[in-house]
Parts: sequence; C-alpha cells; structure tokens
Amino acid sequence: MADETANAQGTAGFLFEMGVLKNAKRTGWWFTGNNNPESIAEHSFRVGIVGSVLAMMEGADAAKVALMCLFHDTQETRIGDIPHIGRRYIDAAANERVTADQVSATHPAVKAGVQRVVDEYENGDSLEVTVAHDADKLECLLQALEYRAQGNTLVQDWIDTSLNSLKTPSAQALAEAALTMSPLQWRQTFLGQ
Repeated sequence: MADETANAQGTAGFLFEMGVLKNAKRTGWWFTGNNNPESIAEHSFRVGIVGSVLAMMEGADAAKVALMCLFHDTQETRIGDIPHIGRRYIDAAANERVTADQVSATHPAVKAGVQRVVDEYENGDSLEVTVAHDADKLECLLQALEYRAQGNTLVQDWIDTSLNSLKTPSAQALAEAALTMSPLQWRQTFLGQ
C-alpha cells in the first residue's frame, strides 16, 4: 500500500509540474518585442493538433505523433525555454535526462511510457518522429504569422527558419498555404455565406 500511495503522489506531483507549462512563456518571442508571448502549454497544444493533422496527411500514426508532440517540451518546467541563441552559451541537460528526473517518482507504467515517448522524439528516425518535428516547426511558423498579422514586423527570421526546416510534403504544403492567407481567413467559410 505504501508503494501505491507513493506512486500516486509521485504521479500527481508530475501532473502538477506539467501545470507550470501553462504559465511559462516561450522566450524566443521576446526578441521580437513581444512582451506577452504564448505559453509553452499553448504551443504544445497546437503542436499536438498540427502533428495529428500532418500524420493523417502523411499516413503516419496520428495518436503516436500527438503523444510525442504533447511531451516534446515538458522538460521546460525544469530548464525553461532556452532560445536558440542561448543554446550557444548554455549546456543544458539532455531532454531524456530531465524527463527521467521528472517521472522518477511516478507510477512505473507512467515512468516507462513517458520516457519511451521522449526518447523516441529525441532519437528516433521514424516517419512519426519526422512528422512530430515538422509539427513543432510548423506551429512556430503559424504563430509567427499570427504575430505578424498583429503588427509585429520582427518575426521574419522565425518564419524563414521554420519554413526551411520542414521535411514532409504535407508540412511544406500547409506552410506555403498559410503564407498566402490571413490567420482569420478560416472564418470566411461560415461568415461569407
């Protein structure tokens, strides 16, 4: 009974820790003058949606991709969102190591499952991994386009970098489509009738 209680408390603690992502901001956007950028949780939510959609388009396992996308930045509760320029100066622990610490007190199935998902995202080479990485980059591009539509003119580097890193035909096609439209164009489907 003591092990069950400890596992439940460790798992509940992990869930509380994941709530930190709702308040932790994506710091790279600060370089564009955005003082109130999206949270890591907001980013991860849409990465999961984008990943699922891309997986469906590419014939990959959408549930597996969504799971990788959901956990791809969970380590940032411990190390923060280190912008790319900051990585030049900081040697942060590998995401697999951070994840191992985060889940060390959780239920054994949770510990093994989360570590497996993160390890595959970080080290795998399957279609699902490629799609999950594309989802992360495509979501960044979408967010940059939304910020640009709100008047932020300093996001072009984020758009270019994201666009150039996409690997799947579906991600490239969606990015090209997004570049030609307003972030609110979707509303015209119903409002324009």
